[in-house]
Amino acid sequence: MQSRAHVAIIGAGMAGAAAARRLADAGLAVTLFEKSRGPGGRMATRRLDGGVFDHGAQFFRARNPRFAASVQGWQEAGLVAVWDADHADLDTQPRYVGTPAMNAPVKALIGDLPVHTGNPVTALHAEGGRWRVAAEGAPDILFDAVLIAIPSAQAHTLAATADWNPPALVPARHAPCLTLMLGYPEPLDLPAFMAIEDETIAWIADNSSKPDRPLPRGESDMHCVVIHATPEWSRAHLDADMQDVIGQLYARHVGITGIMDEPVHGDLHRWRYAQVTDPLGEPCLIDPARRLAACGDWCLGPRVEAAFDSGEAAAAALLEVL
Repeated sequence: MQSRAHVAIIGAGMAGAAAARRLADAGLAVTLFEKSRGPGGRMATRRLDGGVFDHGAQFFRARNPRFAASVQGWQEAGLVAVWDADHADLDTQPRYVGTPAMNAPVKALIGDLPVHTGNPVTALHAEGGRWRVAAEGAPDILFDAVLIAIPSAQAHTLAATADWNPPALVPARHAPCLTLMLGYPEPLDLPAFMAIEDETIAWIADNSSKPDRPLPRGESDMHCVVIHATPEWSRAHLDADMQDVIGQLYARHVGITGIMDEPVHGDLHRWRYAQVTDPLGEPCLIDPARRLAACGDWCLGPRVEAAFDSGEAAAAALLEVL
């Protein structure tokens, strides 16, 4: 009896997780590879010194029926909740967050599928019409297909190792983002989410106002605020001294909010590939003959839902050739 096809998925963010679930539900074997410590990608939560910071995507919306159905299922399972439902903005769609962390929906999609974390995939090697994944600690497996579900710049570099260079896979589809995480010893009077017209700061989010992230009780627990710099300012300061960046963002935060309380924690995260600026306009890329595909939010736009849609489209395209 012929064994079922085995697909390697590079990247365990929303796109990779959506593709993995679609392929696994169709009966294929799936193994995911993620360079970070755990799945989620930019749907990320960091726990520091008693605080909980969603330092990547702050929320997501559900507009198309298939993603909305998934969100409803996650909500019923306690993996997703509506954030700040009583304060509608220009978009009347609810803002959803993962609970108790942003990556909860991604982890639910992956379920018990094998995920190799902590080491980046450095190359793809063709062997007898199949693929070997080069990464420290990677299993000695030949895969029938490979799906690359990482930011376009990284996907471009990895695909080139397989001699796959589609013109549409260009690296410059993302803008960076510098994220400041501030922890305060006492609760603050802040709006849940502030979109700001400023040269330095784009967003300020009160993470302690999110569902299942109440201000904890304990000596080291903090009120958590996340600040996203604008793409332009982030690009200009991406490799600057960390303490200098923290100082500048903190000073601008004080200028905007007027909050003079002294934080007890300050940390910075550099997202080199944060927000999609030049989407491909197609749901995914695929080389059917070689069974290589690529997907991500960079295909359709800067939204968690776009990553989900792209991952599902790439999985469907691979199912046609497997």
